Amino acid sequence: MPLVELRNVSKVYHLGGEEIRALDDVTLDIETAEFISIIGPSGSGKSTLMHILGCLDSPSQGTILLDGVMIHNASSRELAAIRNRKIGFVFQFFNLLPKLNVLQNVELPMIYSGVGGKVRHERAMHALEQVGMANRAKHRPSQLSGGQQQRTAIARALVNNPRIIFADEPTGNLDSHTGEAILQLFRNLSQEGRTIILVTHDPEIAAVTPRRIEIRDGKVAEKVDIKLAGLDRAPIPTAGDITSLPDACR
Repeated sequence: MPLVELRNVSKVYHLGGEEIRALDDVTLDIETAEFISIIGPSGSGKSTLMHILGCLDSPSQGTILLDGVMIHNASSRELAAIRNRKIGFVFQFFNLLPKLNVLQNVELPMIYSGVGGKVRHERAMHALEQVGMANRAKHRPSQLSGGQQQRTAIARALVNNPRIIFADEPTGNLDSHTGEAILQLFRNLSQEGRTIILVTHDPEIAAVTPRRIEIRDGKVAEKVDIKLAGLDRAPIPTAGDITSLPDACR
């Protein structure tokens, strides 16, 4: 069974008497441990699709199963609980709280989950070790490079052991070398069994994922398995061992 199943999903907004179909009859399956990209220009519907897949919004019509659970008609409270247990988010601008240190930022999702202090600390440190940031646990965001802040954000997304991580333009605020290291980290997480969904408008970023879903005018315009299409790229020229990431990301 796919981890995520969308069937005939649409999202309709009504503005000033006009009907706007942000998503239009989308049918899609996403498997466990897939590393995929959702690509499309501004206004294409890719952000709406991410919001619905990420339980931030509900569709106007259609059905959605996430990990075997129907979520298309879930209440706001139920969606919030699903997000907390099964989904992690990474954003372009990191969204770290400046007054908290790295460890405290990573602990935040567990506070909302009611996890006790000792367990929070252990799980947060383990997540920071996964992304090579354990030695920066007491630093504040202002003391970190862009790559370090993004790796902290990834650790925060990992602490509740989510099935899916959504990365919305995660390299858009980074230089190309640091961005490649972050993409390699996502690839490693996928190989460990996480489902990674990368949302981008950049074809070069989308090309690093084994599967690409193109959204245009609210519809799935293209679903490409890059390996099957003979377009697989060489591995990103960054070591898979997180300890060997460039200094800009440490």
